[in-house]
Amino acid sequence: MNADILKRVVRAIAEGSQGDLDSLARTIVESERRIGHTRLANQLENILSRSRSKRHPDASSRELSELPTSRRHGESLLTLMPRESLEHHMVLPREIEVRFARIEQEFAARERLGAYGLKPRKTVLLYGPPGCGKSLGAKRLAWNVGLPLLKVRFDALISSFFGESASNLRSVFDAARERPCVLLLDECDFIARSRANSKDIGEVNRIVNSLLTLMEEYDAPGLLVATTNIEESLDAALFRRFDDVFLVPTPGPEQIEELLKTRLSSVATAKDIRWHNLIHSLEGASAAMVCKTAEEAAKSAVLAGKKIVTSEYLENAIADQKRSEFLKEG
Repeated sequence: MNADILKRVVRAIAEGSQGDLDSLARTIVESERRIGHTRLANQLENILSRSRSKRHPDASSRELSELPTSRRHGESLLTLMPRESLEHHMVLPREIEVRFARIEQEFAARERLGAYGLKPRKTVLLYGPPGCGKSLGAKRLAWNVGLPLLKVRFDALISSFFGESASNLRSVFDAARERPCVLLLDECDFIARSRANSKDIGEVNRIVNSLLTLMEEYDAPGLLVATTNIEESLDAALFRRFDDVFLVPTPGPEQIEELLKTRLSSVATAKDIRWHNLIHSLEGASAAMVCKTAEEAAKSAVLAGKKIVTSEYLENAIADQKRSEFLKEG
């Protein structure tokens, strides 16, 4: 632990600031993970999750009962994702890691920024190909800023009745204003498609116009994160409503290697693994596919009664994943 973090920990203890202690604990966990201490980081995460559950034993049930529901059918418009379920470790190119870290830093310093009349980034659009980590990015932000993640249920929000979809959408934004959270509009093109290309002028225009208005007025205490695979289909006016818009790319060679080794950290790996060849075979693959490859190789080795993952297991897993991708595309 470096001297700066140690001083901040002692100061937070002295001042009795549980919020600062939670934030510093998360910083320490991520620091240990970055330097390769994966097992220690996982153990520290489990300690944090257990501690929070003891401090707030009834929080989850209370929050679920308070979620807004659709006007007509009474369905929940939001899904609460428990903190312990939030995967948040991401392997990103440095320039993209900096973009995420900046949002987290500005949220942590929001009061200090406000004292100078400055506003932190609060609305973010993440775009990129499927499986690159956009939804994971929202989970990572929620974890690092210490807020619950509420995912919008578009299946419950959209209604065939006049004006009801827009009313449901406003209920979602009202809920985000009443409680600090990370509000996730996953695959937001579902409700934000360009009005210029739509044949259904009435209802599509109404919900897009409603979303634009709500984004313009957004003053909730938390963050709003939207994701899309097809950013070119979004209404052009929507982009101006976001404080930050950036690509979450497919992993490059360095990220592929780190993803493989991180996912294989719980099992032994052969010393003669041909990492360069494996990385080359996975170039252009999504982060999700790389992680799945490592997990399948590890499972194959365990099921075969082996104590070590070899190049053969990884090569077979890559071939299987590529066949699966080919069948999906076909």
